[in-house]
Amino acid sequence: MENMNKHIYKIGVLTSILLLAACSDLLNEENPSGLTAEAVYTTPAGFETLVNSVYATARHWYGKEDGYTLSEGGTDLWVQGVDNRRVDLMTYNNLQGAEPTPPLAASEIFLQRIWERFYATINLCNLGINHVAESGMSADLQKIREAELRFMRAFYLWHIVETWGGVHFSTQETTTAVTTASRTSVDDFYSQIFEDLDFAVANLPLTTTDYGRATKPVAEAFLARMHLTRGNNEEASALAQKVITDYGFQLQPKYADLLLMTNLKNKEVIWAVNYTVDLTASDLLNTVTNPLGHPRGGHNGHLMFAMVYERTAAGSIGMVRDIPNGRPFARYMPSEFLLGLYDEAIDSRYTGSFQTVWKCNKAGTYKKKVNGVDINVTLAVGDTAILATKYEVDDATDATKNYLIVDKSKMYNADGTINGNSLYIALSKFMDPTRPTIAEVQSARDAFVIRLAEMYLIAAEAEFKLGDADAAATLINEIRRRAAVAGKTADMEIEAADITLDFILDERAREFAGEQLRWFDLKRTGKLIERVTAHNPMAAPHIENYHVVRPIPQKQIDAVTNKTEFQQNEGYQ
Repeated sequence: MENMNKHIYKIGVLTSILLLAACSDLLNEENPSGLTAEAVYTTPAGFETLVNSVYATARHWYGKEDGYTLSEGGTDLWVQGVDNRRVDLMTYNNLQGAEPTPPLAASEIFLQRIWERFYATINLCNLGINHVAESGMSADLQKIREAELRFMRAFYLWHIVETWGGVHFSTQETTTAVTTASRTSVDDFYSQIFEDLDFAVANLPLTTTDYGRATKPVAEAFLARMHLTRGNNEEASALAQKVITDYGFQLQPKYADLLLMTNLKNKEVIWAVNYTVDLTASDLLNTVTNPLGHPRGGHNGHLMFAMVYERTAAGSIGMVRDIPNGRPFARYMPSEFLLGLYDEAIDSRYTGSFQTVWKCNKAGTYKKKVNGVDINVTLAVGDTAILATKYEVDDATDATKNYLIVDKSKMYNADGTINGNSLYIALSKFMDPTRPTIAEVQSARDAFVIRLAEMYLIAAEAEFKLGDADAAATLINEIRRRAAVAGKTADMEIEAADITLDFILDERAREFAGEQLRWFDLKRTGKLIERVTAHNPMAAPHIENYHVVRPIPQKQIDAVTNKTEFQQNEGYQ
């Protein structure tokens, strides 16, 4: 999709105007140029810009801190790193309050930003769907572009309904002031989602030359996810297995190969939110020319999960910040539970997903403390400088090692709470050694949204719920055999008797850690409260049943005039 990618990054003022002009008073934006949407959707070129801009909004969620916090934060897999800026959302504590330390924004503002982007884009989808016949495109192309818009509308509606529950939506574009909102049931949200996806499946092409555009298999894969979400297990299994068999997708032979910057467009990826390799062209926020852009433009996952390797309590030990080890924002630290899910002796996904060793890049003699005693260590470039391990290392052993050891006890207390959240085992899936400078916050890495492994696990979960544990085990074993350490394939295989819903969730964690699926997985299975309470000791004291949805941004509550009909989600103030 290089062609579309270029268009997306060139939309600039025009797209911002389109989005702003389409907003209601709930979003309260202004159109500084006076350009109308009609001037855009009535020409083929203008309509193409409209469609491309709808795709661009996914970049506010996928590969971004906003999306990571709402899809991975507050689950059983992640606790807050030392520089986490959304501790309230991570722990379910004071979700509607401001962050305590200026100049950090309130999570209220953060939620507002996501709300506005999604609703503005759904409105733009409505505009395009309702006026595609006026675009000047051929009838065949009209069908394809309408199918893309319907797919993307369903995609954003799903994010909204799973994040906030049965809130407001309309299939009509708003072009004048709207000061009222209505509650739409979750069932009605999904009725529209299924209607849109059925249209998309029927009208999208099998393939595309523009990487990142929706196609028929993309729509079928997402539809399989939706059927699983709604408990339509027969449909979910059938669609997922159709995607597995019919379109030439293939599991990568080695799990770690999925993540190579040189192999992002591999045959396992069904759909990705793509980012440009030209970082200067990214959709960076500009209050004049691109007010709906993102302040950090490209993929930011490389920032979020890195630990602060260049800093220790005793000062730096053999490490200075460099490009290969990344710029550590240290937002998300793996829970002790997540690390314990992997048997690294047989499962390659542990080493394929996490960094545990940092090599010295600044030779010298340093001090490390072992049981309060300073020990001198001399390091050459290339020597191990830091080892992070999920196991306990006794002081006697630690004292013999010429590097800093960050063991289980230095990361976690006995109850699983955080002991140290500056140095820890770091998720390395999103690292990008191709960034041009140490300080660069953007990455050209694409964000995987749907990949083939998910189809196997969707079908497996559906078959298990249908009572066929044998079929579920067969499907899961395809994933586990791919992940096996060399010579350990037999050890990775499971039997039908091993399958439980918790096992499936554990397997999804091992496969998709950090890939922005966990919140939805726990909600779908009804396990959010149970699993967070059991495995996230930082969030366990605060999570309540009503936390299965997020609070509606207060700005939206304040903006409506029919406050009796449109109130805050239950449990929130």
